[in-house]
Amino acid sequence: MLEVGDGNRVYWEACGNPDGKPALVVHGGPGSGCGPRARRYFDPERYRVVLFDQRGCGRSTPHASDPATELRHNTTHHLIADMERLREHLGITGWLLYGGSWGSTLILAYAQAHPERVTEAVIASVTTTRRSEIDWLYRGAGQLFPEAWHAFREGAPEGTEPAGLVAAYARLLESPDPAVRERATAAWCAWEDAVLSLEAGPGPAPYSGRPDRDQRAMVRICAHYFSHGAWLRENQLIDEAHRLAGIPAALVHGRFDLGSPLITAWELDRVWPEAELTVIDNAGHLGGPATRRAVLAALDRFAE
Repeated sequence: MLEVGDGNRVYWEACGNPDGKPALVVHGGPGSGCGPRARRYFDPERYRVVLFDQRGCGRSTPHASDPATELRHNTTHHLIADMERLREHLGITGWLLYGGSWGSTLILAYAQAHPERVTEAVIASVTTTRRSEIDWLYRGAGQLFPEAWHAFREGAPEGTEPAGLVAAYARLLESPDPAVRERATAAWCAWEDAVLSLEAGPGPAPYSGRPDRDQRAMVRICAHYFSHGAWLRENQLIDEAHRLAGIPAALVHGRFDLGSPLITAWELDRVWPEAELTVIDNAGHLGGPATRRAVLAALDRFAE
C-alpha cells in the first residue's frame, strides 16, 4: 500500500524478474481495479511487471463503494501523480505502459505529462475520453440498442435531457438514499452490458456480473469522471500527441468496438508517428484471440 495523500492509499504489486524491463499495467474503468489476467501478457523472465489499483477501487482505500468516501481528490490529474509517486517509490527510471479502454486515456495523459518516463506503450481499445466519445457511449449508441437505451434513460430523473444523462446518474450515485444508488448502479451496468452484448461470451456479464461492492465503486467512479470530461480539454490528448514524439507504441483496436469506435484510434495513429495501429477486423471492445496475439507480439517485441 502506497500513501498518495488526501487520505488515499493505493494498492500495488510487482511480479516477474526484479531485474527485467519495467512495465506498468494501467487498468480500465475507470474504477475496475487490476486483476491477475493482465500479468499473463508479459514474459516473467524479461519483464518486471507492476500493477496497481487506481484511487477508490480494487484494494485501494478508501473505497468508492462507501458513500462516505469523497471523490473530489479522485481525478485524472491525481492518478497521474499517483503513477509518478509509485515510479519513484520503486526506483524506476522509465517504464513501458500497457492498458486499454479507460486505461488508454490515462496512459496517454501520463505520457504527455511525463514523456521522459515512458519507454514504450501498448494500448488496446483506444479511448481519449473526449466528451464526444462519452456522448456516443451514453447517447449515440442508443441508436443500436434502443430498447436498452430507453431503459437507461428511464433510470434518470424525469425531464433529463439525453445529453445530461451521465451528469444525472452522477448525482443519483451521490444520493443519501441507498435504494436510489442501487437502482442507478443496476441501470448503468445494464446499459454497459447492452453495448457489449454482441461480443460478450459465456460467464458473468462484463458489468452486472461483478461483485456488488466492485459494481458500486466502478459505476460511481465512471459517472464522476465522465460527467467532468475526465478533467481534460476536448480533444486534448489528440491535439497534444506531439508530446509523445519518440515513444514507440502499438495500438490495437477492434473494428466492431461499439463502445469506443475505431475513429479515435485512427486519429491518434495519424498524429503519433511512432505508433503502429493494428485493426482487428473480427473483434470489439473486449477483444478476442487476434487482439491478444497482437498485444503479446508487441510486448515481446518491446522486451528486446
